[in-house]
Parts: sequence; C-alpha cells; structure tokens
Amino acid sequence: MNKTRKMTITAVIAAITTISSSMIFIPVGFAKIFPIQHLANVLSAVLLGPWYAVLQAFLSSTLRNMLGTGSVFAYPGSMIGAFFAAVLYQRTRKIGWAASGEVIGTGILGAIATYPIATLLLGQDATLFGFLPAFIISSFTGAALGYLFLKVLIKNRALGGYIHENSTNNSRL
Repeated sequence: MNKTRKMTITAVIAAITTISSSMIFIPVGFAKIFPIQHLANVLSAVLLGPWYAVLQAFLSSTLRNMLGTGSVFAYPGSMIGAFFAAVLYQRTRKIGWAASGEVIGTGILGAIATYPIATLLLGQDATLFGFLPAFIISSFTGAALGYLFLKVLIKNRALGGYIHENSTNNSRL
C-alpha cells in the first residue's frame, strides 16, 4: 500500500473515530472511556502498521480534545495501545495478538502513563487503581469489537490483499 493510500485510510479512521466520540463514550470520574478508539487502534494496527496507527491515535485524540469530547488522558493510552497492537500484529500476523497488544498497551501501560498526568500536571487526586480497571475494560471491549470487525471483513473478503501488507514477513512489497 502506498503512502498516499495509508495517509488517506489513517485520516478516514481518525475522522470516524472523532465523529463517533460524541455519541459513544462512558464517563468515569474525570476521564472518558471510549471503546471506539480501541476498535480504531486495532483496525489501523492491522491495516497500516505502527507509525500510521500511532498517527491515527494522535489525530483522533487531538481532534476529540479540540471538540471537547475527549480528555488529555486519551493521548498516552491510545498511542501506546496502537503501537503495541501494530508491533504484535507485525510480529505474529495474528489479529488476536493485535487485540491483545491494544489491551496491554492501553489498558495497562496507558493507564500507568496517565497516572502522572492526572496527579502532577492536572493536580487531580487520582489513584492508579482507579485508572487500571476503567482503561482495561474500555480497551478490552474496543479490542474485541475490532477483532470481530476484522474477522467479518476477512471472511467476506472485503479487505482484498491489504490484510497482510503491514506484516514484516510480506515479501511482495
């Protein structure tokens, strides 16, 4: 897949994620849980690779913050999750590992990265164990939706040859 096509798909996924953020979110304290972002992370990780997945997460987080539908906590969680999902997919070529990478990256590492932002920068009285369950539940739900969505697309042959273009083992590129 060429750079122009990857950038276009990245922008479309970021736009859909941003638009849906005003409709589908779960407020938990001063954070907003957003499973659609995790679905988008898994989708972009499998279709586009690590750097475009991280770019998509950054664009979505920035747009959501500009529109008032997101919080600063969206950055570390979504970007770390997108990166882990894409790297695990590249190494294994298995969508299940991409979904697992999203849960580990966002649910655990993203929650840990969010804690200092809440306590030091924002002065919020937060506990790490308040972030972990919320991030894990949100990322698990979104990653499961992303996994199922990709499986349906593959079963219906809607992706054509794009599914493994992201893989490091693909010798046709």
